[in-house]
Order: sequence, then C-alpha cells, then structure tokens
Amino acid sequence: MTHRGKVIPSQQILAAWMILCVAGLLAAVAQQQEDEATRQLWDTAFITQGNKRPGAKKPARQNYRIVTPQVSVMDVSPDTVIGVTLWRLRPTRSADTGERIITHDGPDSVTWLPERVSSSGRLSEGDRIRMSIEAARAGYLYVVDQEQYADGSKGEPYLIFPTTRTRGGDNAVKAGRVIEIPAQDDSPPYFTLKRTRVDHVGENIIVLVSPTPIEGLAISEKALRLSDETLTKWEKSWGAQTGRLEMVNGDGKPWTRQEKEAGADTTRSLKEDEPAPQTIYYRAGANTTEPALVKVELRYASARLRPKRRT
Repeated sequence: MTHRGKVIPSQQILAAWMILCVAGLLAAVAQQQEDEATRQLWDTAFITQGNKRPGAKKPARQNYRIVTPQVSVMDVSPDTVIGVTLWRLRPTRSADTGERIITHDGPDSVTWLPERVSSSGRLSEGDRIRMSIEAARAGYLYVVDQEQYADGSKGEPYLIFPTTRTRGGDNAVKAGRVIEIPAQDDSPPYFTLKRTRVDHVGENIIVLVSPTPIEGLAISEKALRLSDETLTKWEKSWGAQTGRLEMVNGDGKPWTRQEKEAGADTTRSLKEDEPAPQTIYYRAGANTTEPALVKVELRYASARLRPKRRT
C-alpha cells in the first residue's frame, strides 16, 4: 500500500487495523452498556405526589399509581424491583391492533391477541394467560406457583420456571431483558386456567431473582415440586411486605412489536422509550446483595385458578 508515493510498512498497516478494530469493539460495548443502562424500572415509575416523583429531575415517560400506600416508596433500591406483566389471550378481531400469537390445533390454527391485565384484575376459568417478567439487575430467575384457598391456606408449591421446556432451562436475567412464561415457542405458549377445588380462589406467584444460581434444584421438563421447608426458608430469608405500582391506563393494551421481539430474542434488551411493565413490585429496605423476592397475587373472578400446563 502506498500513500503520496511512500511505502507504508506492513507493521504500521497492522497497527492501524488493530486500532480500528479495538475502537469499533469499544464503541459497540459502550453502546450496549448505554442501551441497557437506560432501562431503569424504578426511574420509569411515575410515583405521584403532587404529580412529581421523589427526587425526579424530569417527567417519567409512563404514569404509575401506588396500589399499596402502606408500603413506603422512599427506601427502595432501584435494582431490587421486579416488573411483571400479565397477559390474557383472546381471539383476534378484524379491527385489532397489536402483535398476535398463532397456535396450531391439528390442521387448524388460531390467532390470539395478548392484552395486559391489571394486577388487581379478576381472571376466569378457561382464560389463557402468559406472564412476562423483567428484572432490574443481573441474576437468575425462579418462579413458584401455589394455589390459594378461601381459608387462607395454600397448596403445594411448584417451581414452574425454570424448566427445560422453556428457554432450554436458561434462567439468567439482566436489566432490560424480558422472560416470558411460557415462551413464544412453547407448545402451547400459554397457561389455561382451571379450578381444582371449590374453595380455590386465587394463585400465589413467588418471583425470585437471585444474584447466583440456587443450588440443589433438579431442573427438568416438568415443574418441580418444592418442599414446604424450602419455600418457607426463601420467604423468611428474602421475603417481606411487597409494594405495587400499577401502570395507569395499561389494562387492556395489546402486546407490542417491541415486547414480542424482546421476548423471542434472548439478546434483545428493551430500551427506556419502549413499553414498560404493567406492574412494578418493590420492597422498601431490600438488600441489594441478596435475592429479591416478591409475591404476585392473582385472583379468580368467582372461585379458582390454576395453570393447567403445570403437569
């Protein structure tokens, strides 16, 4: 290679090429870090107190209302919160907007529209539901399901995520990444709610984000029956009163292209200006170095609720 009649030594060419490669790599890493750093769940929560958030410097992009005023929002570490969106599927109509899920039942196919459900919304037997979960920090996600009965007692606890049926058992999370339960490529990609007994009034969902994998769990294709002692230990060690922020006017909104892409692509992170979770769960005073555990309560309209896909 020549430049203005002079021969450029091959060592200089190699050095220049390496500098360009390193610069490009650093730029890509910086951009990725910037994208992920902008996705702050607690910063997106518009906690209204005179239409201002505590310590806010600019308006939030999404309004949230406090559902649990008895739980303080003043001592919450941003990386301990967890975002949850519950989706209810219904058959599509010609005028619908939003992304669809297509399922196949033999030779026939059915097109479903997922719509957001408020955390205080009531569900009915036969509803097809999905759940998307977003952590605010890197770690490992675990989801436990227990039936809730009218007298306050609970059923057997089952670890419904991770399983090898969903994401091959990969339960790693980080800020901005969405975990869908079931996944879009699961068959079927939803739970069908079904009563198990007369006094079955709801579902107690425990969402746990641990900084390290929890040892001793035999993950397989089916949901794992946890011992009562194990769940009690988790709740005593990491559980406390959970607060909720609910997206204003979010109930009933359809699934978006950004959410669909983020749920399907394990390398895709949602950005600050993309759809936020329907509900943000938080615990005042939670330790940032310990697992974050929150409880998601689902209630049945008349009596009972259970994910049929558990077995």
